[in-house]
Amino acid sequence: METLSQPQDSREVRRGIRIGLAWQIVIGLLVGVVVGLALNHAPDIRDGAISGILQPAGDIFVKLVKMVVVPIVFTSMAIGVAGVGDGKSLGRIGLKTIVYFELITTVAIVIGLLVGNLAQPGVGMDMASLGHADLSAVANTSKNLHQQHGFMAILVSVVPDNIFASMARGDLLPVIVFSILFGIGLQSLPETVSAPVIAALRGTAEAMFKVTNVVMRYAPVGVCALIAVTVATFGFASLLPLVKLVAITYLALLFFGIVVLGIVARIFGFSIFRLIRTIRDELIIAFSTCSSASVLPQLMKKIEELGVPKSVTTFVVPTGYSFNLDGASIYLGIGTLFVAQLYGIHLGLQEQIVLTLTMAITSKGAAGVPGFMLVILLVTLSSAGLPIEGLAFIAGVDRLMDMGRTTLNVLGNALAPLVVAKWEAVYREPAGGGVSARARG
Repeated sequence: METLSQPQDSREVRRGIRIGLAWQIVIGLLVGVVVGLALNHAPDIRDGAISGILQPAGDIFVKLVKMVVVPIVFTSMAIGVAGVGDGKSLGRIGLKTIVYFELITTVAIVIGLLVGNLAQPGVGMDMASLGHADLSAVANTSKNLHQQHGFMAILVSVVPDNIFASMARGDLLPVIVFSILFGIGLQSLPETVSAPVIAALRGTAEAMFKVTNVVMRYAPVGVCALIAVTVATFGFASLLPLVKLVAITYLALLFFGIVVLGIVARIFGFSIFRLIRTIRDELIIAFSTCSSASVLPQLMKKIEELGVPKSVTTFVVPTGYSFNLDGASIYLGIGTLFVAQLYGIHLGLQEQIVLTLTMAITSKGAAGVPGFMLVILLVTLSSAGLPIEGLAFIAGVDRLMDMGRTTLNVLGNALAPLVVAKWEAVYREPAGGGVSARARG
């Protein structure tokens, strides 16, 4: 008996000291900084280590996260549109939900851009002054930026002439447009025909979420490699803007959650602080796991207990997980401007208006799984013509910002069904007072 219990005890000890993904990424970040600093002071082996080991390891991570974009966006968007339009869901509730989502996420994007312009998180490290920086690509980007992104050019580019070619290239906007049209086509078919297709899409989406989780297991290695290349190339000074970036991002998230969502809640007769207290457990879980999906069932149950009909909750909350990501929208605005400022690329008012329209679409393709917003930011940088190499800076602290933006995503999706239910005049105040701004106790 003793010989059998000893290995079991050993396994339990090993299981108890297992390091979570969040800490693995933090460790990878720290190791990458140390390795980068060592290589920065050893120019004889730096270039060989970067080109032979670190850069390929970082490229693998970027390729892995890009690999899952198209299948997840296509399946999630098609399922969402098909669900929005089928029978009972299509109508006033669906229309008001989509209108609310578009308005609130656009406000979040604008606030992210305003904070990025005012606080300028990327200013403070002059890339041109660093001896190892290659600015040729940046110069071309800055010169061609105005030519590539007129309003009509965006409209033309989002319509795919060959959807398979767009998928192969990873062009997200045409894929989203096709997904919406495909979802509309599905909802017009008889249920006997559409149900198997929707089931297949849903199974594919779930499988790709699992693939994304597997890919994120490589994140510590990828982050370590990316940040090591950055530090080895630019030195320790390259890390200084990251502290400012994280602080500014959290201030913007707090401002949006307390002030903007607070005003929206007050307009509809709710208290944002009472809502926060009601779902505090779900907010803590979301913050610690960086996954809004982990609290979806509990969140829906609590929202129903607050007086929102089940028909509204079951539609608005899951839809919001793809279409109402407030924290992610703020992150896109700040992150995009951070990269532009980092490389000294000026984005004028016209470019930022186009960016707002672009991010209003790309943010809707985000999934509620850890690390997926890194993919969306990468696609946003590509579509804006900005250097995707800037992602190496953000990747090192993305997990830290992911905790805050995921928490805001959950808070926004808890408020949304309350707003829609009140707007639709189907909200019923529970006996305990709910989250009414007038309730006491």
